[in-house]
Amino acid sequence: MFDLDGHVALVTGGNAGLGLGMATGLAKAGAKLAIWGRNLERNKAACARLSDIGAEAVSFACDVTLPEQVDAAMAQTLEHFGRLDSCFANAGGSGIRGSLSSLSTADWQKTMDLNFHSVVSTFRVAARHMAERGEGGRLIATSSIAGIIGLPGGGYSPSKAAVSGLVRQLAIELGGAGITVNAILPGYIETEMSLDTPPVFRQSCERRTVSGKIGTLEDMEGIAVFLASQHSRLLTGESIVMDGGFTIFPM
Repeated sequence: MFDLDGHVALVTGGNAGLGLGMATGLAKAGAKLAIWGRNLERNKAACARLSDIGAEAVSFACDVTLPEQVDAAMAQTLEHFGRLDSCFANAGGSGIRGSLSSLSTADWQKTMDLNFHSVVSTFRVAARHMAERGEGGRLIATSSIAGIIGLPGGGYSPSKAAVSGLVRQLAIELGGAGITVNAILPGYIETEMSLDTPPVFRQSCERRTVSGKIGTLEDMEGIAVFLASQHSRLLTGESIVMDGGFTIFPM
């Protein structure tokens, strides 16, 4: 039902963490993968892992905070595959920490560039190609529940909240071209990065999930396949929360 044979998917930041989790699911479903990332060694390792699954996977060096590199990487992707069916704007990070009053304008801008403007740049070139090809497409952004509940310090929460606003706008603008636009809002997911968080934070997250369980990278596989597939054609403009009930549990 969710066969993605012949489907070409792009995953920014797909060489590790949530991005590699989604790419793994797409590969298992038969998709061809373009992986964008700054770390060339991680890019190579990710492609090897995806190739072991049986997928055609190619990586391109790209810093998504630099629009000129996004344009170049998209040109390389299209030159190699000839088309793009789904685009996962996943690359991002915690950004600069600190209270709003203590942050410089430059620090604030860095976080917005990393988590929001990078999505704008990636979606812009992907949507242009999809609209010109005339066969529709899927745009999916990785946001965070921080855009709903808010986290103190830095610009992380505002940058993620902005992604949901962008998704709603683009869903309206691109719907006529058969392009759907959605965001995934994960809660606490076990990744290499999350291992550095204090144990008390993990314990707090476990208490707040209705099942008492923490998310894993495998949990990202199915949602990626669904959103890339034709079976999600009526789902657009949505911010899909995947947090085990964290945001609805009052404890």
